[in-house]
Amino acid sequence: MTEYVVEVSDLVKVYPGGVKGVDGISFVVRKGEVYGLIGPNGAGKTTTLRILATILQPTSGRALVYGYDVVRDAPRVREIISYLPEEAGAYKYLSGFEFLEFIAEFYAGSEEEKERMLREGVALAGLGKRIRDKIKSYSKGMLRRLLVAKTLMVHPKLAILDEPTSGLDVVNAVKVREAIRKYVRERGVTVLLSSHNMLEVEYLCDCVAIIHKGRIVAEGEPRKLVEEHGVSNLEEVFVKLVGGEL
Repeated sequence: MTEYVVEVSDLVKVYPGGVKGVDGISFVVRKGEVYGLIGPNGAGKTTTLRILATILQPTSGRALVYGYDVVRDAPRVREIISYLPEEAGAYKYLSGFEFLEFIAEFYAGSEEEKERMLREGVALAGLGKRIRDKIKSYSKGMLRRLLVAKTLMVHPKLAILDEPTSGLDVVNAVKVREAIRKYVRERGVTVLLSSHNMLEVEYLCDCVAIIHKGRIVAEGEPRKLVEEHGVSNLEEVFVKLVGGEL
């Protein structure tokens, strides 16, 4: 069995009109790691995650999840991942609890496993008594916390999170980050996430790849990247590497 959860080699995605979503990127994600793809909007982060989630097919190159090819072995890949898109939604006429219960029933192989998933989902969401309220009454932050809980509680071998705190206020963003860190630490789940918030990723990730115009311009542990470039944080690393070019 490969030591890597994710292996991406020379991945290219060209959209109609010749626009390159990703342009020959390569990286690996190790088991139990939180790996972040960071960069501005349009850099290629979401394209990469959609390819790994088997939603898009690459133009060329290769991507493996636990040794399974995301194109040739797509059904097997889908069995071992859980994917949270940036613009995900939920059934607004269910309560948060009913939504998590529905997900648990879909994934669990036994009543005991269902109850375990449901307990963990409720704890991860951290919504207190509001978990019994209809989802249509939730704020964007509450909904995002529910969806992160849904994604993690099923114990995927790989959780793929696209901009997990996008558009959230500080309080909800902190709660989402804490839920991710806590779950990874306790359960050993491997997480691949994207973000344009480089300071957030500096807190969350063991390793990061900075993407600009579909290419990886730097990769490594956040602290080491900051030290190598003689700056104070990842935002400054990015500015130093790409300047004002967008």
